[in-house]
Amino acid sequence: MRNKLVTAAALAVAAVLSLSACGPDGGSDNADGSVAEVSAQPRDKAATVLDRPFEKPDLVLTDTTGKPYDLRERTKGKPTLIYFGYTHCPDVCPLTMSNIAVARKQLPKADQDRLQVVFVTTDPQRDTAAELAKWLPAAGDPSFVGLTGDFPTIQAGARQLGIGVEPSTKDKNGKVVSMHGTQVVAFSPRTDRGYVLYGEDTTPEDFTKDLPRIIKGENP
Repeated sequence: MRNKLVTAAALAVAAVLSLSACGPDGGSDNADGSVAEVSAQPRDKAATVLDRPFEKPDLVLTDTTGKPYDLRERTKGKPTLIYFGYTHCPDVCPLTMSNIAVARKQLPKADQDRLQVVFVTTDPQRDTAAELAKWLPAAGDPSFVGLTGDFPTIQAGARQLGIGVEPSTKDKNGKVVSMHGTQVVAFSPRTDRGYVLYGEDTTPEDFTKDLPRIIKGENP
């Protein structure tokens, strides 16, 4: 159920950071040209720490109440996790939201309140504000922010984080699928920049271990 999207990673040894995507079987390539510098670190860690952090996308979308949501303004100075996905995803998206929700519940109440988890749909035609409002509490947590809007704006915001997002298409069976990179990007409350990436294989235990440091503005 997963294809591959690829973005360049400027490692000292010119390694490539591989991104997975929800979708039907078959090949698909994405060439968004985004580059992220990754620190040389043991690969047994779930987190990938960037030497050159991402700026938070300048996105104004619509939240689950139907009101405008200015991503930079609303999450300023707060530890923030951002993920791009869609509610009809059969596997990675609900699992990722569930894993983060499990880890969030292990935090002290004050830290739970500080942590912002933002889910941006890659399938805005189907993922209305009302649809996100129904799906997020079941897939993740009622505190999670769901955002929708026009596709070009969402795609541009994702690309600012090196995440490939393609317009929804239909497979040979007529099923609508949305191809997207599956990283979670963690933003520091100290700088509002994204220093940390998590892939789709990140477990609840990984998030549980790392979130206290991210909330403090520290790298895992």
